[in-house]
Amino acid sequence: MFRAKVKTGLVGALFALTAFVGVAYAASLAVPTDRPILTISGKIAVTNKDNTAQFDRKMLESMGLVTVETTTPWHEGKVKFEGVPLDKLMKQVGASGQRVIVAALNDYTTEIPIDDFAKFNVILAIKRNGEYMSVRDKGPLFVIYPYDSNPDLKSQTYYARSAWQVAKIDVR
Repeated sequence: MFRAKVKTGLVGALFALTAFVGVAYAASLAVPTDRPILTISGKIAVTNKDNTAQFDRKMLESMGLVTVETTTPWHEGKVKFEGVPLDKLMKQVGASGQRVIVAALNDYTTEIPIDDFAKFNVILAIKRNGEYMSVRDKGPLFVIYPYDSNPDLKSQTYYARSAWQVAKIDVR
């Protein structure tokens, strides 16, 4: 009799934990209908293909875009970027790591602490000045910090984390 109660208690506890965790991120992720432009792998709980989370442009846009207007070392004057908050994207895939490795189409990689995403409101930009960014113009995705919002962000540390032509994010 005692064992039955313990089993029931464990099952109940697991069910409660599953329900709690389910609130933290989406239970499922749609499959891209167009060519995927981003693949997230590693320590994630929500996937849609081969233990990865793949996104096409429409999927990213459906998460809701935010705007960051800032100067950058790569453009003249203030630039208006629109993109998905990376903190929101990490929650969407149930990321449980401490850092990400961002890889670009040209094999450039950079490591970013996941804490940066919420702390600095970092976005994965899809548009620059209202236009989708082509591969030739640092697209299709570009990690953007709001450099003008904090003097500390105007440093080589954060510029090096700002990968363009982003294709993959590995959560570690």
